[in-house]
Amino acid sequence: MTEYGRGQGSEPWHPEDPLYGDGGWGGQQAQTGPQSPYDGRPQHYPQASQHGDWTQGQQPGYGEQQHQQYDVSGQPQYDQQFAGHPQQQFHQGGWDATGTHGQVPYAADPGDPYGQQPVAYGGEQPDFYGTEDAYPPPEPPGRRRPEPDPEADAEGEADVLAGDDEDDEEHELQGRRERRGKGRKPVKSKKRRTGCACMVVVLVFGGGLGGVGYFGYKFYQNRFGTAPDFAGEGTSRTVTVEIPKGAGGWEIGRRLKEAGVVKSAEAFVHAQGQTPGGDGIQAGAYLLKKEMSAASAVKLMLDPRSQNNVVVTEGERNSGVYAAIDKKLDLPAGSTKKIARKQYKSLGLPAWAENNGDIIDPLEGFLWPATYPAAKGMKPEAILKQMVTQAKQKYAAYGLDGKARELGLDNAFELVTVASLVQAEGKTHDDFRKMAEVVYNRLKPTNTETNRLLQFDSTYNYLLGKSNIHISEKEINSNPSPYNTYTHKGLPPGPIGNPGEDALKATLNPTDDGWIYFVATDGTSNTEFAKTYAEFQELKDKFNASSGN
Repeated sequence: MTEYGRGQGSEPWHPEDPLYGDGGWGGQQAQTGPQSPYDGRPQHYPQASQHGDWTQGQQPGYGEQQHQQYDVSGQPQYDQQFAGHPQQQFHQGGWDATGTHGQVPYAADPGDPYGQQPVAYGGEQPDFYGTEDAYPPPEPPGRRRPEPDPEADAEGEADVLAGDDEDDEEHELQGRRERRGKGRKPVKSKKRRTGCACMVVVLVFGGGLGGVGYFGYKFYQNRFGTAPDFAGEGTSRTVTVEIPKGAGGWEIGRRLKEAGVVKSAEAFVHAQGQTPGGDGIQAGAYLLKKEMSAASAVKLMLDPRSQNNVVVTEGERNSGVYAAIDKKLDLPAGSTKKIARKQYKSLGLPAWAENNGDIIDPLEGFLWPATYPAAKGMKPEAILKQMVTQAKQKYAAYGLDGKARELGLDNAFELVTVASLVQAEGKTHDDFRKMAEVVYNRLKPTNTETNRLLQFDSTYNYLLGKSNIHISEKEINSNPSPYNTYTHKGLPPGPIGNPGEDALKATLNPTDDGWIYFVATDGTSNTEFAKTYAEFQELKDKFNASSGN
């Protein structure tokens, strides 16, 4: 390293200098290119290259006096003290031609403590870096820091005491600007920003408290508060409300609220939970009053008299369904039956449904057993369409077309007909599968027991619109209708009722035990089965004995 402040080039820095590590002095670095004329000739200076602690080609350091004067052209000229020196040329390895550093004496500056002893340029000099006079080093005007502003410092301290939370990066940047003499931003702007930030925090915090309070109030009202409700048993105005299958308390309450029956779904759910058996409300249509208390609505819906429904039972014939619809809709007897005959094609029957000239009712077997809303003001065709749609969906779910061929039948329509026979002749769940096997065995071409005759009383009773099990042989043999399975082989023209799901499943999965005969031995609920005609005769005698014949 060169002597402190003595060499030509960048200034060495003391480790304790606050600006230690920054760039060199402006205007004090060694210049490259042509310089001012020296004794009437251009002077060339090599670029600085360091060797150990000695720097070649440095400018005079701070503390040496470089004397310049200006000629009439404004160009700086060196003092005449340099006029006597011969021109120096840079050669490889030194200043002279011999490759050594030439010793160029300079006159000592009386005011320079480092220059009291004449030292040749490039010679050994004493090291004054550790003396008291060497630090702090002189600084150029551009790097001199301004005196601290007492008022600004006071404001800065006030900001800190007031809770100014400017981040560390801003302080560091501000400190650098102060050190470089670039000033600092007004403190008032930070106060303004701090005030705005506080206002935003207050607004957000206040809004959050308001939101929490609102939702807390709603939660309390929903959990502990009293739900809006009417008082009394309602007005004189009535309304029909349809409750779909599977609807829970909230869905029922919502429908009642929309119809004007109750004031809120919450009140209905609460009343339903407080009423014994309140969860027993069934699907269907209900005739209710306007503006009822929730408790009164629950009580009325549990009363069967409030229900405006048509219930299709398993095995029920269409004639009974038509009569029930007329009654619920307050229509003349026979009204629904006439509409069914005229509009059956528009009610949504499956494509495989048949309607030949022998079929008594093309809708028979397609009014699915269930509960359907039927309140005054509704149209019969709308109710019938719901029933047909339900049956169509159920049959499609079981894939009747494919199953029919597996069981030796021609199509799905025949399979529904078999299911209607199983439903009509069977009495219990255990009977259905055996009864299905009896039908399939009697339809087989190899049947020599009955020669493919079903011989079912139920088909003949359907023809007559009756349910009489006591039919004389003379009467049976005299009726030529295709529904008379005592005289006509095979299945009847179509279903004889509406089979339920249990009978349909048994039809799709019959037993395989060889059953071909059956007898209702007690006349009503008990059915026994036989595989041979001899066994059948024993069962028949048992039946006659039980009935007094």
